[in-house]
Amino acid sequence: QVALVESGGGSVQDGGSLRLSCAVFGSIYRTYCMGWFRRPPGRGREGVAIIDSHGTTYYADSVKGRFTISQDNAKSTLYLQMSSLKPEDTAMYYCAAMSPICRPNYGSTFRFWGQGTQVTVSS
Repeated sequence: QVALVESGGGSVQDGGSLRLSCAVFGSIYRTYCMGWFRRPPGRGREGVAIIDSHGTTYYADSVKGRFTISQDNAKSTLYLQMSSLKPEDTAMYYCAAMSPICRPNYGSTFRFWGQGTQVTVSS
C-alpha cells in the first residue's frame, strides 16, 4: 500500500511564501516521476512541477522562477517551495507519484495521489 500525505498549506498574503511537504508511505519505484498539481476554485486540475529520478525538474510556465520542487529520498519526502505567491496561486495542491511521463500536463499518468492541502493567497 502506498499513501501520500501533504502538509504545509495555509493562508498567506500576496508576495508571501509557503513550503509544501509530501510524505510518502510505502514502496514506490524511484525510477518514476513525482510531482505537484493543483486545482484552483471552479477550474480543472493543473500541473505545477515535476521531478524525475535524476533530479531533473519541469515547471508550468505560470510558476517558473517562483516555485521549486525537490525531494529527499532518505526521508521519502517531496517538497514544493513557493515564493512570490499571487492570488491566482490559490488552489488545493496535490502530491502525486509514479508516472512514467515527466511533464506537468500528464497528470493522468500518475498512479498515486494525496488528499491535498489548501493554499490561499489574499491580495
